[in-house]
Amino acid sequence: MEETTAVQSLAALAQAMRLRVFRSLVVAGPLGRTPGQLAEELEVVGATLSFHLKELANAGLVTQQRDGRNLIYRADFARMNALLAYLTEHCCQGAACEVSADSCKTC
Repeated sequence: MEETTAVQSLAALAQAMRLRVFRSLVVAGPLGRTPGQLAEELEVVGATLSFHLKELANAGLVTQQRDGRNLIYRADFARMNALLAYLTEHCCQGAACEVSADSCKTC
């Protein structure tokens, strides 16, 4: 992943509602969620949700697929994993590291 792509992804997630939307889509997994489901779950109005979904899609963090009359949004797990890999690329000076609150002494 290029630095500019990482910055774009992180910028999209640096807003509370977009972070909540993305996390909801991660929980939904490959089934995804419709805007109606997201709006109900997150208690947000449709126009606001639409704006945030567009920002996440522009950053490549979510995908959109039409299913009949519905749009299905899904987290792009490949992009999410690429971002995580980019962020942890040089973790623990290149040594294997399981990061937890009390197990990683070198990080």
